Amino acid sequence: MKVLWFAWLRTRVGTGEETIALPDSVTDVAGLLDFLAQRSPGHAEALKNRNVVRVAVNQTYVKPDHAITDGDEIAIFPPVTGG
Repeated sequence: MKVLWFAWLRTRVGTGEETIALPDSVTDVAGLLDFLAQRSPGHAEALKNRNVVRVAVNQTYVKPDHAITDGDEIAIFPPVTGG
């Protein structure tokens, strides 16, 4: 699975892109975020306040209960504002 990090989340995690093997126990976005938060202190810091994290699966915004598979592309980013 490809995980893309954007904006200040990318800075905290220390990379813009990761390729991970999805554990069998992770079946939805919420579970993925829990799993990712355990990868490093930077990941934990980036994901500590889930209210300011948005997720897209295969370029579509989704909610935490959205099902995921190992072949998905996951983008994780803060809320986007326009101006």
